[in-house]
Amino acid sequence: MSTALRIAHGAFGRVALLDMDRPLVRHAHHHCHVLLKVEGADTHFMVGDQVTPLTDTAAVLVDGWKPHAYVHDANRPRTLIMALYIEPEWLKEFRPGWAASGAPGFFERPSGEVSPRIRQLTLHLAAEMMANPDAVRTHEQTLSDLMIAVIERFTPWRSFPRSIRGMSAVNCDWRIRRAMDAMRVQDSYTNVDQFVKGAGLSRAQFFRLFDASLGVSPKIYLNVVRMERALEAVMREETPLGELSERFGFPEPAHFTRFFRDHAGVSPREFRNVSRLAG
Repeated sequence: MSTALRIAHGAFGRVALLDMDRPLVRHAHHHCHVLLKVEGADTHFMVGDQVTPLTDTAAVLVDGWKPHAYVHDANRPRTLIMALYIEPEWLKEFRPGWAASGAPGFFERPSGEVSPRIRQLTLHLAAEMMANPDAVRTHEQTLSDLMIAVIERFTPWRSFPRSIRGMSAVNCDWRIRRAMDAMRVQDSYTNVDQFVKGAGLSRAQFFRLFDASLGVSPKIYLNVVRMERALEAVMREETPLGELSERFGFPEPAHFTRFFRDHAGVSPREFRNVSRLAG
């Protein structure tokens, strides 16, 4: 079974060291998402419909809201993966245009050749997290260096807007944007029809416009909202997992555990315990 060796979290988002031996379902994030191999077997992800290798020399690069999945080969050994879930607002502190890191098209392609510097920083951050899990400020500095190296190597960063005025919003139909806002504040994670009605569109129009605006289905978007809320609650609250299961719409704790593991790679109990090693 996959395990989480370390999880660091802060204003930057999350960094997880995951020892993976099982697949993850197709899902998405609002983050700038980068996957780097630390050690173990070479493996691959599906990014959109493209098979994307993860090796010592190849990183997986996932734009915000790009559907992706981990496809594990049961006949191969485990892979220790560094998974970066980086907040665009944090990256904006380096350059205003890097707020685009949460939008489609930020990375030129879903895979790229790892430079010696990126490899060195990956191994350094992994070793720091293992040896000193509570040294979050040290981790954040190394992560800063790593993300700068990643963005400078894998994106056309010089062409990004240098100022806030130069930035344009993601093209999104206003009715879909209103539905997304409603999804983020509602407690229902399964009934899409209420949002269809609120948008004043037919179901077919709503699904077509939603996918055209964001690149994912309404169901995947609701799962992203539910998963991000669940992650925050598991990390920061003392609420028993059985109560969290009810809060997030699962009639049985086992269903919540399965949902969490299919998206995060580990159970909510393990995620909570490991994330708290960081203090």
